[in-house]
Amino acid sequence: MFASPLAWVRLLRLPNHATAVADVLAGYLIVSQTRAIDWPAPALWWAILGSLGFYAAGMVLNDVFDVALDREERPGRPLPSGQIGVRTAAAAGNVLMAVGSAAACATAFAARSPWPALVGALLTATVWIYNRHAKATSMGPLVMGSCRSLNWLLGMAAAGGPHAPHEWLLPIGMGVYVMGITVYARDEAEESRAETLAAGTIIMLIGLATAGLSPWLAARAGDTGAWLTGAKLSNWLVLWGMLSASVLLRAVLGIFDPTSGRVQQSVGNAIMAIITLDAVLVLATCGEPWSIVVLLLLVPFLLGRRFVSPT
Repeated sequence: MFASPLAWVRLLRLPNHATAVADVLAGYLIVSQTRAIDWPAPALWWAILGSLGFYAAGMVLNDVFDVALDREERPGRPLPSGQIGVRTAAAAGNVLMAVGSAAACATAFAARSPWPALVGALLTATVWIYNRHAKATSMGPLVMGSCRSLNWLLGMAAAGGPHAPHEWLLPIGMGVYVMGITVYARDEAEESRAETLAAGTIIMLIGLATAGLSPWLAARAGDTGAWLTGAKLSNWLVLWGMLSASVLLRAVLGIFDPTSGRVQQSVGNAIMAIITLDAVLVLATCGEPWSIVVLLLLVPFLLGRRFVSPT
């Protein structure tokens, strides 16, 4: 019996892959400071393939190791419902992990640098550790955030960076932001505790503030050239603040209404916002054209969310 394509799409959480691509693309563009729209270098394409491989492997292995719990809490998912066999999914997850690792090595070869391969090795380890060991522990959110930071670094390493100290704030900040989402979503299958939701919201705030500090420091140091100066810097800070506030407001609403439906909506919004946040960070360094390209990744995410839950 062959599983339906929709079952695999649900297992892979396919719409969410757009957020992984946005991270790698943003990291590459910001380090390379590319402004003119041009066909990307091979290193970026390999990095995107590697990111997709790691992300897909993480999604599949997440459900493989959670199948017993999902039989109780989420029986409609592809594995507990029997739409896809657990052994088949495990094999697919391992293959996808190998694809990610091989693509990271190819990125290193194309970029003529060993760093993408090292980042790929770290991603392999963190994805495995999260799903096999850390997810149900207090270290789970930290490991998940590390996966997102490393995904950003894969794109940055493909461009030969990070170079300046302030560039490190981008993967760190976005990793902390995703750490906050993970804390917030801890009990999303049932009614959440307000304390957990508040902690997740605060961590998201810290992550957003950290990532937003990088363009400000770059502008102060003159590292972003002529684009983010004067009124543009002020306008960018207002834009970042408004976007951050919209994400955090949804999270705060969940604190006052910690039902499963409300919390899942807030989590889904925070995940979707990753693409917009990445686009605004690209705007600060590369200007409008590439920012729009990153923002267009919302299209597959929103279309896919009609059929597949992002959480």
